[in-house]
Amino acid sequence: MTESIRRPAGELEAAVLCALWAAERPLTPAEVQQLLPGVLARTTVATILTRLHDKGTVSRTRAGRAYAYSPAVEDHAALAAHRMHTELDKERDRPGVLARFVSRLSSDDEELLRGLLAQAAVPKETR
Repeated sequence: MTESIRRPAGELEAAVLCALWAAERPLTPAEVQQLLPGVLARTTVATILTRLHDKGTVSRTRAGRAYAYSPAVEDHAALAAHRMHTELDKERDRPGVLARFVSRLSSDDEELLRGLLAQAAVPKETR
C-alpha cells in the first residue's frame, strides 16, 4: 500500500507566490514550475495560479495561448492583510467581527494598532 504525502495547507501557494515575488516580470505556469523545488506537474502549477487569481492575490495577462502571472500583493504582510479583508468582507456583522478581533489582541498589539490608526488619521500632506 502506498501512502500519499500531503503538504500542509497553503504550502504550494506560498511557494508559488515566493517565485512570483522573486521574478522581475510576469511568469507563465511553465516558468513557475521550473522555479519550484521538487517535481510538480505543470497542470498542478496552473491550478494553483488559477486559485490564487480567483482569490485576488495574483493578476494575469495573456501571453500567447497561456497566461503570465504577477503578484497582486507585495509581500507576506500584504498577503495576510488581504486575507483578513477577505474574511471580514464575508461577514454581515462587521462591527461584531472587528470587536471580537480587537478584544483578543495582546496589549502590545493593541498599542501598535492604536498608533497605526492615529497615523492613518493624519492627512498625508502633514506626514
